[in-house]
Amino acid sequence: MSPTRAHLDKQPSEVAEMFDGVARRYDLTNTVLTGGLDGLWRRTATRAVDARPGERVLDIAAGTGVSSVPYADRGIQVVPADFSVGMLREGHRRRPDLPFTAADAMALPFADGSFDAVTMSFGLRNVADVDRALREFLRVTRPGGRLLVMEFSTPTVPVLSTAYDKVALRVLPAVARATSSNPESYEYLTESIRAWPDQRALAGQIRAAGWEQVRWRNLTGGIVALHHAVAPGRAGGLT
Repeated sequence: MSPTRAHLDKQPSEVAEMFDGVARRYDLTNTVLTGGLDGLWRRTATRAVDARPGERVLDIAAGTGVSSVPYADRGIQVVPADFSVGMLREGHRRRPDLPFTAADAMALPFADGSFDAVTMSFGLRNVADVDRALREFLRVTRPGGRLLVMEFSTPTVPVLSTAYDKVALRVLPAVARATSSNPESYEYLTESIRAWPDQRALAGQIRAAGWEQVRWRNLTGGIVALHHAVAPGRAGGLT
């Protein structure tokens, strides 16, 4: 049987199966493909959420839990959630103390207002209905709570944009063949990045879903962007 890869219609079963297939070496492959920048990006996102002990964070599309561990290690209650069973199993193997939870971003298994912050790193691009997911994130966030979405975006420097599109995205699948347990999935990665809306368009989608104080911050010249927002209600914010 050939390795599973998803297509841009993003059928949930296809996407989940694709991530099941890359779980074992997923984090290593990402570090190699980004030249180690993935760690810097994730640390920046964690600082931006600025979660404090006593708060509860939903880390949706947490995969193996790499983005969740910094919260847990600081005594913050974090729920790593993903719809890839393979990712959850690998995460639980590494950190059995974390409450890994099977969850679909479009239909979260949590009560209204359950979290002080919802964060999603490199996962919104894989959701079939982004608007529905953004509304779900709002539903499970308390009034005044925070949202942070980190996602690949549109480079803002022309020279960087050209190099990124014509060189970096084209070599991703080739590099993945040396490190990934399912290199074909990285063909989907490049396609989904190219099809993803730019920073301003995504901000509009977040605002339309009901979030307030929507803004974004570019990382590495816009290759990645952090989108921040606040749930309507008591004042809150992100750094």
